[in-house]
Amino acid sequence: MVRIEALCYNAAKMIITKLQAQCFRNIVQDEFEPSSRLNILYGSNAQGKTNWLEAIHLLATTTSFRTARLSETLLHNQQEAILRAQVRQHELEKQLAIQLTPRSKALFVNGKREPSSRYLSHLTVFICSLEQMNVIRGEPEHRRHFLDQGAMSVDPTYAHVLGTYNRIIKQKNHLLRQIAQGSRSSSLIEQLHVWNQQLIQYGTKIHHARTDYTQKLQQALHGHLFGQEQINVRYRSSLEGHGQLNQYAGLLSERLKLRWDAELAVGYALVGPHRDDLEIRFDGRDVRRFASAGQQRSALLILDLARISVYNALSHEYPVFLVDDVDAELDRRRIDVLLDYLSDKTQTFLTTSKREIATSYFGRADVFRVEDGRIIVESNA
Repeated sequence: MVRIEALCYNAAKMIITKLQAQCFRNIVQDEFEPSSRLNILYGSNAQGKTNWLEAIHLLATTTSFRTARLSETLLHNQQEAILRAQVRQHELEKQLAIQLTPRSKALFVNGKREPSSRYLSHLTVFICSLEQMNVIRGEPEHRRHFLDQGAMSVDPTYAHVLGTYNRIIKQKNHLLRQIAQGSRSSSLIEQLHVWNQQLIQYGTKIHHARTDYTQKLQQALHGHLFGQEQINVRYRSSLEGHGQLNQYAGLLSERLKLRWDAELAVGYALVGPHRDDLEIRFDGRDVRRFASAGQQRSALLILDLARISVYNALSHEYPVFLVDDVDAELDRRRIDVLLDYLSDKTQTFLTTSKREIATSYFGRADVFRVEDGRIIVESNA
């Protein structure tokens, strides 16, 4: 029985009604009109299935889940790629577009160029992919990124807080390197005090945002999805055990003073939320160390569904959900359970290399075959 807890379920959802791509990865030029519910893209490896999911993710977040260098997404020998999506939200239609060149990225809403701060609220997407498995298997930075993405989805102003904090850490580390190399002028020391004050201000905001979002995730994780496995999450501050976390600003200030000499010696910042982690436990045990590959993929999916639940509770609509290579480390029973759960909620796009999986959903999904980046309609629900 599917019993994952929803904070609040509402039927409204974001829907992509038309998707276009030109000179993107191996897509020369193509478009398709997806179903408002389930869309399955299948085809052999290296045909471009994931490229279409990447296009959707880029249109929503302005970033790729596969590379930090957007120039890599341009079709070979091309100097420009264009992505477009027609999106329906609360019965309103809008046109989103991104123009990519080797050195630039331009964002458009209804034909008008917009800064990222105004563009990002128009389409919300969550993705479960093999690249995202680093959230489960990788280093703490991947789990911090997972939390930050979730926090930004429910509070777009958090992007500014996070960006400012990252600039503070970058500037502080630059100063610390100079000092560690022997430049201990009074001016550099004074600047370091200034950066620490800003670190306290923005670090405290990040701590509270991540802690609050983790608590909401935990609320949404009550119950089971694929069986008896239980997932629990806890935000683990690097300041844990050093004082009262409910008085975080004061504790952070105290730790910065105590670690002052150590930071000067090593040449980089040792204190702050950039060293925190998200603890993920599977049936009470560390998911990274004790869960099987299939259980780890299940855990990531369950976390993504919890993110969807949290987003829905706060925004009163469902985001678009992407699942890449759905049959990797996930058996057919779990795929069926997942799709049953999503059927009346999100617009979902999933990819598979197995034709038998795709065709088994004829009648309840729009099925598309992908060949050399081209979309070929095989079945409409």
